[in-house]
Amino acid sequence: MNRILFAKSGRAVFISHLDLMRTMQRAFIRAGVRIRHTEGFNPHPYMNFALPLSVGVESRCELMEFALEGEAGLSELPARLNAVLPEGIRVLDAYESDTKFKYIKWLDIEAHLFYYNEVHPAEELAAFFAGPELVMEKRTKRQTARVDIKPLIASLTVSGVSPSELLLTARLSAQEPVLSPAQLIEAVRQLSPALTPDFVRTKRLEVFDKDMNIFR
Repeated sequence: MNRILFAKSGRAVFISHLDLMRTMQRAFIRAGVRIRHTEGFNPHPYMNFALPLSVGVESRCELMEFALEGEAGLSELPARLNAVLPEGIRVLDAYESDTKFKYIKWLDIEAHLFYYNEVHPAEELAAFFAGPELVMEKRTKRQTARVDIKPLIASLTVSGVSPSELLLTARLSAQEPVLSPAQLIEAVRQLSPALTPDFVRTKRLEVFDKDMNIFR
């Protein structure tokens, strides 16, 4: 299967996942690259995204796999797509891979936490996450359950950027089960409300397999 690695930043972070799919489909058409489609009354292109990105989150490690009609010509594909993609979406690489997305296990993120009225030293938030357990309420499609998210955090650090801004970097479980950056902040809100930031800006940095190897 063919695959691209791409980044999403700037105003493009506000494009929803559904609109991103449409954007990519149109980009291939405008670039003159033919994607293989399913057969039947409602054909759709063979395209699949790993870990669909939430609106408002920046990323430099998004992955999309697809099937092309005819010869791949992958070396030229990033330049051809970047020439027609909107501002903020840039293809970084194109290659072949047989490793399935289900083998993604860990995700590196960074989150800038902003506090408007109070100053919170980085040590306070670091101490919160350093506890032996972090039992929070997590919502699923069917119910709300109490879950210890501590095992879903491979590593986490907090540092000060300014008196009103902290930088949190973490390696979180990406799949089975998922711990999203939003859920990480929700744990702070539930268990230590005074440390809850007023605003958060999040970015995906890299994805890994279960052995902590970069996933491609």
